[in-house]
Amino acid sequence: MFRLIKNVEVYSPKFLGAKDILFCNNKIVKIGNDINIDGFDCEVIDGTGKKAIPGYIDQHIHITGGGGEGSFKTRVPEAPLSKIVEAGVTTVVGVLGTDSTTRNVENLLAKAKSLKEEGISCYITTGAYEFPSPTITGTVKRDVTFIEEIIGVKLAISDHRASFINEDILEDLGSQVRTAGMFANKAGIVVLHMGDGDRILSQVLNVIKDSEIPIKHFIPTHVNRKAEVFEAALDFAKRGGYIDITSSFTEEDYMTAARGVVAAQKAGVPLDRITFSSDGYGSFSDYDAAGNLIRIGASPIDTDHEQIVELVKKHGFSLEDALQFLTVNPAKALKLYPNKGILAEDSDADMILLDENLDINDVFALGKQFVKNKKVIVKGTYEN
Repeated sequence: MFRLIKNVEVYSPKFLGAKDILFCNNKIVKIGNDINIDGFDCEVIDGTGKKAIPGYIDQHIHITGGGGEGSFKTRVPEAPLSKIVEAGVTTVVGVLGTDSTTRNVENLLAKAKSLKEEGISCYITTGAYEFPSPTITGTVKRDVTFIEEIIGVKLAISDHRASFINEDILEDLGSQVRTAGMFANKAGIVVLHMGDGDRILSQVLNVIKDSEIPIKHFIPTHVNRKAEVFEAALDFAKRGGYIDITSSFTEEDYMTAARGVVAAQKAGVPLDRITFSSDGYGSFSDYDAAGNLIRIGASPIDTDHEQIVELVKKHGFSLEDALQFLTVNPAKALKLYPNKGILAEDSDADMILLDENLDINDVFALGKQFVKNKKVIVKGTYEN
């Protein structure tokens, strides 16, 4: 099916001016001026007054739900399709968290496949907080090599819920995902859940220094958890690594994602090494000095867009500069570029139309419209 958006301000995320965007099925066919579609059966959408931006890539959503640290009743439910697309997210990376006992990688993969069937792009990581990493095939390398949706492994470090691995184990995981990524043409990443322990990124830096594994294969997330973690992350990014800032964190957690970008820029960190993710449907929890749980809740997904808007309206960023943290940067970090993260000919037709207030008005994923005039029009199988 052909769709043509007329006279829309295009941010690829680079600002291209007012253009027409023609897409067919799941791909963008042409971006240009006064595109003529005579003779084609085509839906025409008036984009006047709107801004077209790439669909967001959220590389850290607990699509099968997180939580469980406060007994069985605190297990967070699965992330429904409607909440994902409503937030402008068209590409998801699903992850496990603390709980890989009542949940497993098989459940995660099944959920990813269901989201793909419902029309969005979805990848996952194997593993969870602990080591040995739970897998499907028996090894991380085989999971990444043979299972289409699996692009890397997750592991918790510097956290009281982690397995307190040594550097040899971390180096082996890095080696497995790197070689598997080469076999399968994937990013091959180790997603590092960062806790607030004292070791922070020291083990990772030692592995990078003492081995031949490139820094790009390790991506620390939740780096805006506390000051010491954030400072270590800034150093990591200056060395050439990607760092992932959690958009659902508030000032109470130490620093918002928008403020994190401002601080990183002042510290001389290249902004193309920074990504955002929501930690959506994962649990946030606080513990007292004795290790007792005192607060728990679930993270939303819509904070991704909120932080982009905050960068523009509160911190003076241009829209094209602000968008990179959820579009082109994660696309490159995850080796999804140029299919994802950009509006360009032959790229996937994943896009958001913003109104004059920068509110999400319409969302398309792989050419299919999921949000129209700020209402979700396509929901998950059991949401209707």
